[in-house]
Amino acid sequence: MKNKYGIGFFAAAIILMLVLTGAYQLTYYKARERAALEKEETREEEKASAAETPDEAVAAEGEALKEDAYYLMEVNGYVVVYLSDKETPFEYTDIPYDELPALLREEIRNGKYIESTEELYGFLENYSS
Repeated sequence: MKNKYGIGFFAAAIILMLVLTGAYQLTYYKARERAALEKEETREEEKASAAETPDEAVAAEGEALKEDAYYLMEVNGYVVVYLSDKETPFEYTDIPYDELPALLREEIRNGKYIESTEELYGFLENYSS
């Protein structure tokens, strides 16, 4: 008789643990979704406030880098697109450096500045094979 009660208590403890684990998982995922929504709202608010702020009077904490600025540089005989910090590769291209016009090669050797994404993709379309 004691064995039956022991098995019953053991089964009840396992069921209780499963219910608690399920409840924890549910609240965890809801909290993650809520945090993601708050983060997205914060980004949208920052974009809206940045759009309202004129370019001459931009206030930022820490190091301020202009978004969507790129540099074209030569690496191992090919043109590579770097982000505005000139250290982080954005895209490796199949454009051979030696096949570019001399003036453009000189600009790329010094790090050709591309101001916008549209200008970057326009360049890549013109010089890709």
